Amino acid sequence: MNVRLHTFTSSDDANQNQATSAFPDIPTQPNSIEETGLGKGFLTDLVLKVIYFQGSITGQRLEETIKLPFLNVIDKILDFLKLEEYVDITGAEGGFSERSFQYVITNRGRAKVQEVLDRNQYAGPAPVPLQNYIEMVKQQQIGDIVVDQAAIRDAFKHLVVNDRMLDKIGPAANSARSLFLYGPPGNGKTTIAEGIAHLLSGHVLIPYTVEIDGQIIKIFDPLNHKVIVQNEVTPLEAAGPFGAAPQTTDNTPDARWIVCKRPQVVVGGELILEQLELIFDPIAKIYEAPFQLKANGGLFLIDDFGRQKCRPQDLLNRWIVPLEKRIDYLALQTGKKLAVPFDVLIVFSTNLSPKDLVDDAFLRRIRHKIEVPNPSPNEFREIFKLVCKAKKIPYSDEGLRYLIQEHYMKTGRELRSCHPRDLCDQVLDEAKYRGMPPSLNKDLIDRACEAYFVKLA
Repeated sequence: MNVRLHTFTSSDDANQNQATSAFPDIPTQPNSIEETGLGKGFLTDLVLKVIYFQGSITGQRLEETIKLPFLNVIDKILDFLKLEEYVDITGAEGGFSERSFQYVITNRGRAKVQEVLDRNQYAGPAPVPLQNYIEMVKQQQIGDIVVDQAAIRDAFKHLVVNDRMLDKIGPAANSARSLFLYGPPGNGKTTIAEGIAHLLSGHVLIPYTVEIDGQIIKIFDPLNHKVIVQNEVTPLEAAGPFGAAPQTTDNTPDARWIVCKRPQVVVGGELILEQLELIFDPIAKIYEAPFQLKANGGLFLIDDFGRQKCRPQDLLNRWIVPLEKRIDYLALQTGKKLAVPFDVLIVFSTNLSPKDLVDDAFLRRIRHKIEVPNPSPNEFREIFKLVCKAKKIPYSDEGLRYLIQEHYMKTGRELRSCHPRDLCDQVLDEAKYRGMPPSLNKDLIDRACEAYFVKLA
């Protein structure tokens, strides 16, 4: 059973209004150990580790830490641990109910917890079964999003992008499959990819971790997942007098799932092949999900493609099966293979020539290929106008004409979309140093170009 929550706010105020649509259905809170999808032994180990690392903890705090209900789940585990003399009660905090009892590890429990820690040291939110995660990914597929011409033009209205380019970006966003952006540096390939990511409206449910055969894989990554903060009462706030049980209903959401904006994962030249596989932590003995798994339901941008430490061919070979089958295969340390969804709009962005990076077989698997060329003189002028307005520099056609003639035409330099922004920043720096108002006069333009451009001869 799923429950739909209607009231929430975005952790990013700028996107708060956008965050009010396409809210996903959240699975309901499990009402028994069996409904968690996890074994009693697994949960017993998890509760024991949390108590051990905390030193002393109430039943209420256990519920908030493990993200499972106290009634019928955590209380059953605590009863077992007390029966086995692994934990003891030392008092109560703020009430007289079982939730307020303080639990500590006994001497017998300390011996047991060392055995448990040998398996793994994870002591956080309870995971969801891997199969539940796979089913959730299928329910919130990126391909369900429809982007029309109006949405494309609205998303890029703050940029100078011609209609021909927009009409290429739109179908690529709708494909929800793969995109190859290429062209000279500084013309907005990364900006286009980010614009597509903003078009991926709605939200997805992401678990903190998933479990398979007792192994734990961390999925949620605060660096890549933007959380939508729900306006809901916490269990502690909902508790009645003397720590009485909070008023839960059959529609209480499963706290193991987090509502996030569709992921936007970006990697660059630092990417190595090992980061595309399950990363095993030999100390904690848990796995970190690879980038593409974290990006499920969203966009995965490989920026500066071809400049990674690994060979481009090796990186491309890694993507052949996922791009074609929409399934990725990952391996545990035990040798077990996992088939997981590859529901990602993957974007390759490069400044290098495609013919030097990829072969026809790979390009055939890429759904859309878009060249991002240098701006035309008219587009360059419009970009300059927008940048001057944003940076409060009086725009001058005469100043721009001088810039192009002296520093582009005479030197054979190509126009780039990033130059207006960078040169205006240089003008501001020069003007501030000289204690004069910024403007596009010849002296400031010459000084800005001398500081910004590198003489190659």
